[in-house]
Amino acid sequence: MLKMIRHGKGDAMKLLTWNIQWGRGLDGRVDLPRIVGSVRGLGDFDVICLQEVAVNFPGLPGSRGEDQVAELAALLPGYTPVYGPATDLPDGRGGRKRFGNLILSRLPLGQVWRHLLPWPVDAAVPSMQRVAVEAVVEADVGTVRVLTTHLEYYSRPQRLAQIDALRTLHAEACAHARAPRRGKGEEGGSFQVYARPAAAILCGDMNYPAEAEERDRMLESYTDGTPGWRDSWSVLHPGAPHAPTVGIHPVDFVDRPACFDFVFITEDLAPRLRAHGIDAATEASDHQPVWVDLA
Repeated sequence: MLKMIRHGKGDAMKLLTWNIQWGRGLDGRVDLPRIVGSVRGLGDFDVICLQEVAVNFPGLPGSRGEDQVAELAALLPGYTPVYGPATDLPDGRGGRKRFGNLILSRLPLGQVWRHLLPWPVDAAVPSMQRVAVEAVVEADVGTVRVLTTHLEYYSRPQRLAQIDALRTLHAEACAHARAPRRGKGEEGGSFQVYARPAAAILCGDMNYPAEAEERDRMLESYTDGTPGWRDSWSVLHPGAPHAPTVGIHPVDFVDRPACFDFVFITEDLAPRLRAHGIDAATEASDHQPVWVDLA
């Protein structure tokens, strides 16, 4: 198991990603203060990316239907929440129940996008809509796009389609970054242009192990000059097996420890990467938190 790394002040950019299973720990209790306490115990993060965050979803085991976005924002003052629901359903009482991913940033935020990912029919297995949340942040390392997502677990064809969509979104963003900036006369208008840089971090629960073909597809080079993705673990530990992020503690969806949670960075950011950590100890969710430091 990896030792917990504690961060000090002065780091250029620190990011944590964690599938929190709507705050439900291995003891079956939904406890968001425990989630936040675990995060704070690991360090002082500029950006926190969380998957499986619920709003008004009492049907989830252990949930009372709480607004988890509001509760997490209250527990983390100074962070701006950016929520992207993938599932948005009527609750049967005149309201809506939502389930998705959350970015919390204490860095200045630029433009934000919420990308629904492909959901091709795969009638052989259960599946659900998936989303990628993207936000531009102003960090010491420069202007960076942060994306967090949670890919399909049961359907490999859907997962591959979602990976291809993420790669296309990245190529599109990089093309915008290279293009002349238009819309100078649109200050305050809907066509106003904001920075969307090529440099990016993509993190989350990818729902495939590190040795899977899906990871290889994510890391394929682009042919149009788009900066490719690098796996932050492999940047710092070339050739070494990935440390597990699920199955360290018994769970029902893997039969042995595996790495499902990744932080991918664009190749221009790879020289800035100085640390990658996993908290193997916490049992506050069925996944382990993962973090990176960039300088």
